[in-house]
Amino acid sequence: MNSKLIEQLRRDEGEVLHAYQDHLGFWTLGVGRLIDRRRGGGISAEESAYLLHNDVRRVDQALRSALPWFSVLDEPRQCALISMGFQMGVAGLLEFKQTLGCIRDGRYAEAETLALRSKWATQTPARARRIARQIASGEFQ
Repeated sequence: MNSKLIEQLRRDEGEVLHAYQDHLGFWTLGVGRLIDRRRGGGISAEESAYLLHNDVRRVDQALRSALPWFSVLDEPRQCALISMGFQMGVAGLLEFKQTLGCIRDGRYAEAETLALRSKWATQTPARARRIARQIASGEFQ
């Protein structure tokens, strides 16, 4: 890719790292990337996968930093916590103090019960049941 062209586009389009409406009211992001369906915009499956992998990596790293015991969990339980952190944000997940304490201590059935008593479980019941079962069983659901 021509670096002069990239420099020109960044200068002329600007770069906004969140969705915004352009001067015509169409949703855009990055360096003038049209994402508004009304004008045929969007992202490719490859771009979606790239964003997803980056987001999962970010949540994983945040959990490893916030929960020193996270790395000793088996993969299904790590992934359950990553899924929860992905959905509600790491800060939201860290509010599950009792549930996390049970997971840390290996009391997985109790963690499942506590998770299913949460507001999260009432808001997304099917997902919460699957993730809580994964925590309890140590098997992907």
